Amino acid sequence: MRLFVSEGAPGSLPVLAAAGRARGRATELLISTVGPEECVVPFLTRPKVPVLQLDSGNYLFSTTAICRYFFLLSGWEQDDLTNQWLEWEATELQPALSAALYYLIVQGKKGEDVLGLLRRALTHIDHSLSRQNCPFLAGETESLADIVLWGALYPLLQDPAYLPEELGALRSWFQTLTTQEPCQRAVETVLKQQGVLALRSYLQKQPQPSLPEERAVSNEPEEEELATLTEEEIAMAVTAWEKGLESLPPFRPQQNPVLPVAEERNVLITSALPYVNNVPHLGNIIGCVLSADVFARYSRLRQWNTLYLCGTDEYGTATETKAMEEGLTPQEICDKYHTIHADIYRWFNISFDIFGRTTTPQQTKITQDIFHRLMARGFVLQDSVEQLRCERCARFLADRFVEGVCPFCGYEEARGDQCDKCGKLINAIELKKPKCKVCRSCPVVKSSQHLFLDLPKLEKRLEEWLGKTLPGSDWTPNARFIIRSWLRDGLKPRCITRDLKWGTPVPLKGFEDKVFYVWFDATIGYLSITANYTDQWEQWWKNPEQVDLYQFMAKDNVPFHGLVFPCSALGAEDNYTLVKHLIATEYLNYEDGKFSKSRGVGVFGDMAQDTGIPADIWRFYLLYIRPEGQDSAFSWTDMLLKNNSELLNNLGNFINRAGMFVSKFFGGCVPEMVLTPDDQRLLAHITLELRHYHQLLEKVRIRDALRSILTISRHGNQYIQVNEPWKWIKGSEADRQRAGTVTGLAVNIAALLSTMLQPFMPTVSTTIQAQLQLPLPACSVLPMNFLCTLPAGHQIGTVTPLFQKLENDQIESLRQRFGGGQAKVFPKPAVVETVTTVGPQQIQMLMDEVTKQGNIVRELKAQKADKNQVAAEVAKLLDLKKQLALAEGKPLETPKGKKKK
Repeated sequence: MRLFVSEGAPGSLPVLAAAGRARGRATELLISTVGPEECVVPFLTRPKVPVLQLDSGNYLFSTTAICRYFFLLSGWEQDDLTNQWLEWEATELQPALSAALYYLIVQGKKGEDVLGLLRRALTHIDHSLSRQNCPFLAGETESLADIVLWGALYPLLQDPAYLPEELGALRSWFQTLTTQEPCQRAVETVLKQQGVLALRSYLQKQPQPSLPEERAVSNEPEEEELATLTEEEIAMAVTAWEKGLESLPPFRPQQNPVLPVAEERNVLITSALPYVNNVPHLGNIIGCVLSADVFARYSRLRQWNTLYLCGTDEYGTATETKAMEEGLTPQEICDKYHTIHADIYRWFNISFDIFGRTTTPQQTKITQDIFHRLMARGFVLQDSVEQLRCERCARFLADRFVEGVCPFCGYEEARGDQCDKCGKLINAIELKKPKCKVCRSCPVVKSSQHLFLDLPKLEKRLEEWLGKTLPGSDWTPNARFIIRSWLRDGLKPRCITRDLKWGTPVPLKGFEDKVFYVWFDATIGYLSITANYTDQWEQWWKNPEQVDLYQFMAKDNVPFHGLVFPCSALGAEDNYTLVKHLIATEYLNYEDGKFSKSRGVGVFGDMAQDTGIPADIWRFYLLYIRPEGQDSAFSWTDMLLKNNSELLNNLGNFINRAGMFVSKFFGGCVPEMVLTPDDQRLLAHITLELRHYHQLLEKVRIRDALRSILTISRHGNQYIQVNEPWKWIKGSEADRQRAGTVTGLAVNIAALLSTMLQPFMPTVSTTIQAQLQLPLPACSVLPMNFLCTLPAGHQIGTVTPLFQKLENDQIESLRQRFGGGQAKVFPKPAVVETVTTVGPQQIQMLMDEVTKQGNIVRELKAQKADKNQVAAEVAKLLDLKKQLALAEGKPLETPKGKKKK
């Protein structure tokens, strides 16, 4: 067979990816690159690529047909859902996509001009993935439909600007496929590192595509969601609502110690152990402990048997270095900073079952046992190592005592073990221009005897384990990509000892003056911390059949958790529990740069509590901008906007109004509720959003789950605004009953939100539940359906506002305080209402929201919708315009209208 492709031809992407999947299963395949104008198929009137010439001499020349052929060779069996996706791709997606690519690449249009053509199609894919709760379009495994749609969409979606943040399921699906090796090779072949511009030459030779019908521009997913409700879904939602509290399982207090229980779901959660020698900044906090805390709290709400642990990583060069800097012993440094870490996480309300440390006898015992087992099975090598030795300090320099220029990317402050810029692991002698961090002199190279973990000998076991673990798991795309990159390059023996004093001793004759390298024994810290929590620790760590292990970290920790520790555990052959779900974030930056304690740039954990901003507000904003698919940045201006719009005006406004209506109109007693068909539809819609929330958190898509909470709150606000209970309460008995129904349903939505908020904002959650006097079962369990947890007659407590407005001068003062060397001088606003002009990204975001809301208003007016509904949406539009004017530094316009006489 011979496959003809062309550089810059979009159709070549999916066929090359499909061919890569079939490699080894097909007869010999020759791939030829031809020009876009070359006539490969003799009987076609126009040039056409890609083309597959079969051994029989026949030709396949449509992208889908070629991909289908390769999938059939791989043993794939056709199914109706895949065929339906392929039909949709050809009839709905391709016309819109062709026009979008032509506008972008040939005509140079950008932004909504391009994305607007595709928004409905992208939303359809996202909703389908979310609804079926599967990682791929046709189920749990990748199908022909995934490759065809990925190849079609890649040229556009590889630019994050065209992958809307709110479409979390689509984003996860796209990133998962993009990190697969066949897809990566296809991209390299077709786009040649030029990105979407590689398609320009090809598209310029194609006829201009016709513009899709206007309906494809719609960007209102909520209306589409409501329209898809079935009568059965509505009936089921009403039935669940009516069962109320009786359908909840009984409250089950947590055991101490928490141990696995047979025939239950046992969830073991770890946060990457922070180095004890420093104070964590906001990026450290969101990358591991806060993200894991959200999932741990959610797991407990599901009544899964959950153990959440973390601790300080205390051995190694970093501790010795810090001790020298502060004139303390390593143990004194560990004691000092362990307390600092514990206090910070306590303030952030992190719900560890245990927060331990690695400088314990259990750490030594377990690490040495694993080492002995590896040694006995032939997985440890001895070799002499050339190391850097500082003659002035008279010592071999461990990795952290050396810095220099990275040999891979040229970064000038690379450490002796890893480059913080490119992430590659380094042997210290590979550094260019190395310097001793203690005395700044240039070290010399000398040899020393060391021990190595024989990773090449363990590689096959690792690949077999990954082959069983990754399908159906929730490893994040970046974690999968990092581990595949290591395996693609081939594993090499890795040194596991160091010439240090502060560490776990090596129990081997001739190595008494050495300790284990921290990357070998730090991950064993999870085991020893658990062993200090309970002497039955092996029930968690030697029980892979009954325990689901979730590990949270930033991406630079992936090799140690996804490769090094699994190799050590597999080689030890002692039935260790290995990570099933590896959750890695990208990096969080600070404003326009990086966090730096020495330069005073950025907010560190011990400083956040001194800002006057409550811990739950920090939790909310960090989770809102959690760097899931790409790096994100903390922004003071954005924090102000999110607090004042999402928390104060959306969430807080709704919950406060719902409670106040009960207090003001009904004496604090929840009124009788007689649901209309529209009320029942709202029940079903909120149930769908609640189930979407569950699906997202089960897949550890934390940021998107937070948005589900805000979506429900927006529905609640709109429900109150359209139904106006403050007017009905003044009317007849029937009118008062209607006011009671609206108020009762609204306060029950508030009760549901209080429980959904618990993983994200635990203090706010507890406050709402206390105000509403929510029964204990409804506080401790989150069901799959929206239930009536506050029935008629329930007495609520005193309702007070939940959030405070962040003022511009307050935020400006904090920006100056934490700006360090990057701080800019801003004039103090003359009046409180004047807002400092924000950056172009925030302004563009507000402009997009104004455009979107304007479209909603126009649609409602065109449909001659209820005037109250139109008025509510117009009010939202005016508020957005006000925010935009303030953000741009413009004076607020006086509303136009009739003058009073």
